[in-house]
Amino acid sequence: MFDQKSSPQHEKVIVLGSGPAGLSAALYAARAELNPLVIGGIEPGGQASLTDTIENYPGFPDGVGGAELGELFQKQAEKFGARIAYEMATNVDLKVHPFSVTTDSGQYKADSLIIATGASPIHLNVPGEKEFTGKGVSYCATCDGWFYKGKSVAVVGGGDSAIEEALFLTRFASSVTIIHRRDTLRAGAILQKRAKEHPSISFLWNSVVEEVQGDTKVSGLRVKNVITGEINTLPIDGVFIFIGHNPNTGLFSGQLDMDEKGVIRVNTMLETSIPGVFAAGEAADSHFRQVITSAGMGAAAAIQATHFLENHS
Repeated sequence: MFDQKSSPQHEKVIVLGSGPAGLSAALYAARAELNPLVIGGIEPGGQASLTDTIENYPGFPDGVGGAELGELFQKQAEKFGARIAYEMATNVDLKVHPFSVTTDSGQYKADSLIIATGASPIHLNVPGEKEFTGKGVSYCATCDGWFYKGKSVAVVGGGDSAIEEALFLTRFASSVTIIHRRDTLRAGAILQKRAKEHPSISFLWNSVVEEVQGDTKVSGLRVKNVITGEINTLPIDGVFIFIGHNPNTGLFSGQLDMDEKGVIRVNTMLETSIPGVFAAGEAADSHFRQVITSAGMGAAAAIQATHFLENHS
């Protein structure tokens, strides 16, 4: 958008990220007449845009497409004056104020910064996974479980999240097969007990997924036993992958206080360890990971950024 050689463009508020947290922050900052700039990357909408239909976001009793909801978020934020730059942030310097943000197209200065860069699910990186994302491959049981009423699904993973999601899926699916590369789970004892005692849950131990199969949607998995080398096909209607999330916070490493997984630590006011820098959504939330909670955090971060600017004008 801007010439790299030109002087940095000065903004009151820059929002990094264009998912539910980022666009909600942009909406609230725009309504406060801060004229926020959203550096949204090249794939706007965040993880929510990958979900075929979202049925648990208030105000849409018949559900709404993930991409459509993202478009509505953006339209509303832009209506009040938010500006979207489809650029990738490549460097952020929080040691100076105004903060410095460099993208692949320009340079900016910001009096306040809202980080809403989200998190990316760790992928299996096997054939068919990318092609069938949203068509039987999912990374969110809470988002997509309802679509598998009476169907057979698989869950890949053995930690707390995987087992929690497997138990959640039993509300809908007729059968849930947990695929784990080891012969013991990493999940807590209570979760393990619940899963092992549940009549709808079975286990495929010492196994890894080698391929997601299907035509227009998922119909099965090619699974390999890591001990015997035996390969079998597991017929299923959907696969939920829960082998972890990586927060997209590498730009802030060594500058902000984070936990051991790279999740930005914030207080109840969404303030980070640096005054004037706020974080919202999955960059600062490794627990709930819902569209509505990310949107709420974004709104709160923008309100706090507004207060910060009022007190430091």
